[in-house]
Formats: sequence, structure tokens, C-alpha cells
Amino acid sequence: MQLTAPAARRTGIRDTDGMAVASFVLGLLGLLVLNVFLGPIAIALASVALRRGTARRGRALLGLGLGVADLLVLAAFMSADDTMSWSL
Repeated sequence: MQLTAPAARRTGIRDTDGMAVASFVLGLLGLLVLNVFLGPIAIALASVALRRGTARRGRALLGLGLGVADLLVLAAFMSADDTMSWSL
């Protein structure tokens, strides 16, 4: 017999909001360093946050855009250097 009702968990909404913010931060950092890793992670986190219905939709869309920009910057530097990596 259970005397108290189980606590309502709202961690799902907080988790998706956290994913939206994390995608934005990782996308922003990816423009400077490790864009080959941080770009796809930012894209994945933003996609999951948008699919789950985050309250921070704008932040998730910015993270998605920055993740794509990370990969475009990587492609531009790789084509300029004719190598599989880039350096300044």
C-alpha cells in the first residue's frame, strides 16, 4: 500500500532545454576549436531537443545553425589547405 503519490517528474522538459542550450554552446565553441567533433554533436543535440519540444526553440535552432556552420567552416578550410585537417 502506497501512502503518498509518486512525485511528478518534470526532468524531461528540463533535459530538452538543457540540450538546446548545450547545442548552442557547443556550436559556438565549434567555430573556434574541434569543429569536426563539436559540429555534429551540436546538430544532434539540437535535433533531439526540437523533436522533444523544447521551450527554448530559438536556442535549439541557433545550435543547429551553428553546428552546420562548424562543418561548413571545416570544409572551407580543408579545401583551402587541400588536407583532411586545418590550421591557422
